[in-house]
Amino acid sequence: MFEEKAGALAGKIWEALNAQGKLTGKDLKKATKIRADKDLYLGLGWLLREDKLVIEEVEKDVEVSLK
Repeated sequence: MFEEKAGALAGKIWEALNAQGKLTGKDLKKATKIRADKDLYLGLGWLLREDKLVIEEVEKDVEVSLK
């Protein structure tokens, strides 16, 4: 079940980043309409595992972009 959810969340995140480019964590949550931080991080983890993302820490947030 978590694998399906993680894959679906990763798909939403990838689509948002592909369309809009680099986004902060906060902006990424808005763009994907993901409410919970844990769901955002579940999808990000999936994409990181597949080596699809570049993540940089900026102040108290992260900036995420596709490789």
